Amino acid sequence: MKKKIFLFLSLILVIFTASCHSNKELHEFKAPNDFDSTKEYTIDFWAKNDSNIIQRDIYVSSIQKFNEYYPNIHVNLRSYTDYLSIYKDVLQNMSTNTLPNVCISYIDHVATYLTSPNTVVPLSEMIDNQNYGLGGSGLKFESPKKSDLYSKFLEEGYYKNNYYTLPFMRSSEALYINEDYVRYLGYEVPEVLTWDFMFEVAQKAYDLRKQGKSLYHNYTSKEEIEADLAKFFPVIYKSVDNQLITMLKQKGYSYTESDGKVDLFNDNTMEVLDYLADKKQKNLFEIFNVVSYPGNHFNLGNCLFAIDSTAGATWMGSEAPLIETPEDKIVSFKTVVRPIPQFDINNPLMISQGPSVCIFNKDSEQEVVASFIFANFLLTDYVQIKYAETEGYVPVTKKAVESYDYQKYLSYSGSDTYEGFDASISDKELYNATDPKYKENYRKYGVKSYFYSVKIDASKLTINNIDNTFVTAAFNGSTSVRSAAGYLIEKLIKDIRTGKKIDRDYYLNLYNDISSLYKIDMISVSTLDPTSRKKIEFNGIPLESGIMLSLICLLWVGIIVSIIFRRKRKNIS
Repeated sequence: MKKKIFLFLSLILVIFTASCHSNKELHEFKAPNDFDSTKEYTIDFWAKNDSNIIQRDIYVSSIQKFNEYYPNIHVNLRSYTDYLSIYKDVLQNMSTNTLPNVCISYIDHVATYLTSPNTVVPLSEMIDNQNYGLGGSGLKFESPKKSDLYSKFLEEGYYKNNYYTLPFMRSSEALYINEDYVRYLGYEVPEVLTWDFMFEVAQKAYDLRKQGKSLYHNYTSKEEIEADLAKFFPVIYKSVDNQLITMLKQKGYSYTESDGKVDLFNDNTMEVLDYLADKKQKNLFEIFNVVSYPGNHFNLGNCLFAIDSTAGATWMGSEAPLIETPEDKIVSFKTVVRPIPQFDINNPLMISQGPSVCIFNKDSEQEVVASFIFANFLLTDYVQIKYAETEGYVPVTKKAVESYDYQKYLSYSGSDTYEGFDASISDKELYNATDPKYKENYRKYGVKSYFYSVKIDASKLTINNIDNTFVTAAFNGSTSVRSAAGYLIEKLIKDIRTGKKIDRDYYLNLYNDISSLYKIDMISVSTLDPTSRKKIEFNGIPLESGIMLSLICLLWVGIIVSIIFRRKRKNIS
């Protein structure tokens, strides 16, 4: 019997030990001085391009262009439609060491990847390498220098005393406004709006709508008015995560800190949530999570103020090239683009967002360098200007932004003709491509999308406000905290819709529920009462790992006790 117990315990130990060490441990990456360009390399690149087929075509054409310089570096492209899917796949593939070489990532995601030692490559040494680094003399293409990048964008990837990402594209958020409707209500659109001004205009629009009056129709019957009000959302915000984080920042309130402390569940957040609750109770405010994309309502005249990414500009407005609204339901109006609403217009603040690139470690240091060289190529004017023209993204290098080609692109007006627009690095090779697929995609989506005035205005807005953008601290768990912030607004809006009473007790229960749902207490919690502030830390060891290690220790104790017991029995006998 004891022998069976011993074997059973040993088997469990082997299983646990194997599960703990399923990852093949990678060596710490040391950047070599030179790159061996005589060898063949194959690298996997995981990228995100929404559903924008032109963006994928640009990735393909950029890889082809890169191979003109480095035919020995073969790049396999894998496209995703959203960042979260990439994040999940990376976490899943860590256990089997089947990660890509280059990956589109947010620094929040990378902070979590770094919990697996030596998985993500630190980039500082390679960035500064005189041979293949930024502006490296040994490169076969013209790479931007480190000083050519906007320092604010580059610093977003700085974490724990090293760079772990290179910026690829940047966007922010914008307020898309139906200017015709605002003027119909007796207002002019200022250069920067306050939250109160926006909701004042929204209130007047709603009050008139209750009387059956709007810019587009007049209703007299009670049934018509009620049906119209049910689909009228004066203000819609796309990203609830960004909304709460930005409003707290504008108020000067803390959200998170670099050491992982979470200042989310407190009276400051309650103040902002209560402000939004008041607007929702007056039927002035809705969110994407409840009513779908802002553009779907904005383009119908059922939304005056739509807050969405500048990268989403091609979906916004009655002439939007990627519009998803049936054409017979679209109303005609002038769309103007402004910074998101502010609490203090003299100190405007808006979030910086957009994809970056990280590199994963491999057994071959030369393969890692080949990956970095490809990532370096993504920062060239060739790629930066091409990609920035697809949506309201902007290049991350001053070199690209200040170039003749991009400045001429930004100067485009609706009176110009597409055919006469001379920008040597725009996608003329796709437009004139011999590949019928590329040619069809470009003619169908590219031209109209590239020269859409609202998109160009959104790009200018982002460039002109680079100094007014901010980012949040990244740490292991910051992705969960961001999601929790967004869900605070989402749950509040949904509960108001069902008639729940919103008071202090409601917020306290909401905080407890969401803190538990997103396991915020496993990161750190700043409670409402500073005297009872509780911080729970695990010294960098995840809870599951701690439990597993404890079980292994217990199993060893059991095995040792079993051995001692058996020996004593033998001695007695």
